[in-house]
Amino acid sequence: MSAKKEKISFENAFEELENLIIQMEQGNLSLDQSLKNFERGIELTRFCQKELQDAEQKVQILST
Repeated sequence: MSAKKEKISFENAFEELENLIIQMEQGNLSLDQSLKNFERGIELTRFCQKELQDAEQKVQILST
């Protein structure tokens, strides 16, 4: 399920992403779990980038 469909906050998505990175860096995951974590990480990264872009646009609008 995508991060956006879950109604996850930016903060929660970022925290989940950090936890996935920590798990993967430890190197104790199976290949299958590593791939699942990687896929989820990409999804969370895209979600966070979109949220940041939206926030930047709002700031630009308010600043003009």
